[in-house]
Amino acid sequence: LRSLSPNARLVLPAENVFDLPEKVLQFGTGVLLRGLPDFLINKANNENVSNGRIVIVKSTSGGGDATAFNEQDGLYTVCVRGVEETKKIEEYYISAAVSRVLTAATDWDDILLCAENPFMEVVISNTTEVGITLVKDNIHASPPISFPGKLLAFLYHRFKFFNKDPEKGMVIIPTELVPANGEKLISIVLEIAHQNGLESDFIDWLEISNHFCNSLVDRIVPGKLDEAEQQAVEKMLGYKDRLMIMSEVYALWAIESSSEKVKKVLSFAAVHDGIIIAKNIDKFRELKLRLLNGSHSFACGVAFLAGFETVKQAMENKYFAEYIQKLMYAEIIPSILSDDIDADEAKAFADKVLDRYRNEYLDHKWINITAQFSSKMHLRNTGVIKEYYNRFNQVPALMALGMAAHILFMRTEKNDDGQYYGITAGKKYLVTDANAGLYCAKWKKYRTDFIVSKIFENLELWQTDLNLLPGFAEEVTEQLILLKSKGAMETLKFASQEINSVKNDN
Repeated sequence: LRSLSPNARLVLPAENVFDLPEKVLQFGTGVLLRGLPDFLINKANNENVSNGRIVIVKSTSGGGDATAFNEQDGLYTVCVRGVEETKKIEEYYISAAVSRVLTAATDWDDILLCAENPFMEVVISNTTEVGITLVKDNIHASPPISFPGKLLAFLYHRFKFFNKDPEKGMVIIPTELVPANGEKLISIVLEIAHQNGLESDFIDWLEISNHFCNSLVDRIVPGKLDEAEQQAVEKMLGYKDRLMIMSEVYALWAIESSSEKVKKVLSFAAVHDGIIIAKNIDKFRELKLRLLNGSHSFACGVAFLAGFETVKQAMENKYFAEYIQKLMYAEIIPSILSDDIDADEAKAFADKVLDRYRNEYLDHKWINITAQFSSKMHLRNTGVIKEYYNRFNQVPALMALGMAAHILFMRTEKNDDGQYYGITAGKKYLVTDANAGLYCAKWKKYRTDFIVSKIFENLELWQTDLNLLPGFAEEVTEQLILLKSKGAMETLKFASQEINSVKNDN
């Protein structure tokens, strides 16, 4: 580090961080962990707040990242690129948060030794959604098979080593994208503890002295740069880095707890307003589901059929940009306001979503966003459509356009390979959706003016009959006819004219 030339765009680790004790055990080496929790802990260490480093447990065998971490003394670069309050951001950080990487298959004894460290306070995980599942496991194996089994073995070793000390419990924060991930993890850990016949004193210690926290993470971390970009950045910074990753500017890590001990242990929360410790994190999940994920699903059919390949490309078009903004501000936000979510908070979140959409460094392809389009449209948007009706008793026209584009996107033919393909502007596209066959059959059987009502009446898709919403099927049908006859771009222009005429009337 001392040999690096000064660079105003590069933030180096503080010199004292290499002497800090190990306080965090992390299961997983993935880029999300490195680009979010580890990035934030590094920031806290640099600001003399958290003062603790991370031991990473690598569950899979083989060299890979573990070898690179060892060769680079745990150091890696995070390239933070994107838009914040409409301003372009490009920053580079060398993270020194990681002390070492241990491989479960070969270093299990060393991992258990970490349980004997009195400074160890926090466990973080991201082992993918399948990581938090119950399997029959032997916690005395070297190592246990599953992540919950490994975690239980670590905690049991700590319990025994510190002679049941109630002060030596851990704060455990799974970041896997599973609802109530903390609650699910402790239920599995307890089940494996009972499977292994562990004593009741340990079960009590596990439940009382440890804090399993539900959490929600949100940051796009594409990870490794492409080869040309990597070389350009390495030349600009003056060094090579096998572990360099890129992330967007936005960061959210919501952790559910009302415990004062948890707040004290997670002192690193003070260094970034994206780290939130709250008694209930449901509102953050709701904001993300409706304004980020939901707007994606409403807009992706329109954008793709209009010929936009990526999100950033669509945001450069004034008609699409007006559509997505008005969709969020005029229809989604009024539908989700509650005692927990006020208008200012929802608007601030929507503003950040738009900044993320404008990020020129992210090649977020619309066709990828359409994967499992039908289930996403239901899970993210059926509730908000119904709530708009409950509150305003009128048709949400922009949601209707998104729904119409969804139905048109799902107009396909089954190919010889058994997959379903649609056609737009003379080009075929693959529809990756478990319900593609259902939509295909409906389109073959019904004319355009009947197709919407026939799809809306399907309870398997929507868990309700959307035809019961007054005027919604009719509006979606009108938009569908317009999309078919004029095309998505002309339909967006028409929607823009409607938006602006409403502005002028007001």
